[in-house]
Amino acid sequence: MLRVLLVEDNEMNRDMLTRRLEKRGYSILVAMDGAQGLAAAQQLQPALILMDMSLPIMDGWEATRRLKNDSATRHTPVIGLSSHAMAADRERALQAGCDDYDTKPIDLERLIAKIEQCLAAHAIAS
Repeated sequence: MLRVLLVEDNEMNRDMLTRRLEKRGYSILVAMDGAQGLAAAQQLQPALILMDMSLPIMDGWEATRRLKNDSATRHTPVIGLSSHAMAADRERALQAGCDDYDTKPIDLERLIAKIEQCLAAHAIAS
């Protein structure tokens, strides 16, 4: 079972995504802010990270930059999640190191496709 780290501060979003992804066969690890997400990624080595970009303590942009600058987590795929749907927001997330980006509210089928695409690309690169 693939482990996915969900870094999300909104309890309702966290619970909904956790339940829906677990039904799809993923094991979900949870962090509630960017600093927790960074520590969890370094310790638990998930297969993929779903990173909310607007987080307390450390935002998703900074957490992603730090993940991508750390040799232990550099190759872990990160999908940025945000309610900001402007093209500039997507570009900012990709520049921070996100491998993909999705907007809220989450369309589960679209997100699953992005997760599978990122995992496949990571497997090919490894």
